[in-house]
Amino acid sequence: MEFVTVIYPTKRSVYVDGMLTGDTNEILQMDAGTHKFDLGVPVDYDPAFQNVVVAGTTVLLPLKVIFTKNVG
Repeated sequence: MEFVTVIYPTKRSVYVDGMLTGDTNEILQMDAGTHKFDLGVPVDYDPAFQNVVVAGTTVLLPLKVIFTKNVG
């Protein structure tokens, strides 16, 4: 089992491989491997999605996937 925190300034839904998995800024559990992360619609964040290899994490040291808010 692997652990990921998706970082974003506000609470948003997190989609992993197209499935609603949880919310931003919380620890999410998933299987090891390459996963596609996004925050759904509206796509007012950068990047629009991230393909990330998730491996070697712990609950105390989750992988951080960072999205930023579009300003304009």
